[in-house]
Amino acid sequence: MTSARRARTAARRRRRRLRRGAALFTVLVLAAAGVWLHRDRSARDALPVAAAASPAAPTVDLDAELAAAVQDSTGHLAVAVLDTASGAGAAYGTDRFVTASIVKVDILAALLWRTGGELTEQQRTAAALMIENSDNDATTELFGEIGEDEGLDAANAAFGLTATTAGTDGYWGLTTTTAEDQVRLLQLVFGTDGVLNEASRAYLQKLMGLIAADQRWGVSAADDDHAVHLKNGWLPRTAEGAWVVNSIGRVVHDGRELLVAVLTDGSDTEEEGIGLVESVAAAATDSLTAASPEVSTGTSSPGAVAAGAEPSASTQR
Repeated sequence: MTSARRARTAARRRRRRLRRGAALFTVLVLAAAGVWLHRDRSARDALPVAAAASPAAPTVDLDAELAAAVQDSTGHLAVAVLDTASGAGAAYGTDRFVTASIVKVDILAALLWRTGGELTEQQRTAAALMIENSDNDATTELFGEIGEDEGLDAANAAFGLTATTAGTDGYWGLTTTTAEDQVRLLQLVFGTDGVLNEASRAYLQKLMGLIAADQRWGVSAADDDHAVHLKNGWLPRTAEGAWVVNSIGRVVHDGRELLVAVLTDGSDTEEEGIGLVESVAAAATDSLTAASPEVSTGTSSPGAVAAGAEPSASTQR
């Protein structure tokens, strides 16, 4: 075979290889496209059909449950309760009430906030008397040190107590508040965050656990073991002797840690007011622990300021 012929034969072979390669490439491309299309259709076909929504668990209106629990209580009252673990909470009554001596927790919280928890020995002595024994002279002393009503209002703005107004002219016991604001204050004391440091919270908790024996009534009636972490307030408000009786604190009820605030006024006697506070505290905590801990309610709006004659500073309790 001549060299020219061999060259022509080699050229034909190269063209045939090129044509076979092009055909193979086309087949591969089409095959790949077919597989992709098949997979695309399969993926679309395999998309799950939206499952029918399962019926939602019934929503529990904890405020309504609480209202039903206390509806038979006689007297002007408000109550708020909060489960610290689940965040479930409820409130009944939006009126503002005179605090009487429950404001002493607020005053000490304000002092600790202002000082960063660094109290003098004299301040600590006064604080113990104020919380443990509800001593009025010690309270007046510390109320002055925080700047009286302006200082307490400033602290409460930092605490988020939007419905609490300090009593003026030295009448710290005539501070007005709502049950929900008092639970917010308790969250500041017994919670793990907020504007008070850990040492300040521990100090307040300690004093609220050392209440004098004759003052261990109130929300403690709802505690499984009647433990004491509370502050009470009691004050005759009119010449006829109608009483303000309040109690705030931490209890363990049905194995759950609850913060409870009960505010009342208009009872004919102190003993009647105490009975009302204790029955309402028990009903409120029973109501919350019986309901779903997953459900929490919104806050209520503050109501009107309670009216009444101002007592002298020496009678504030």
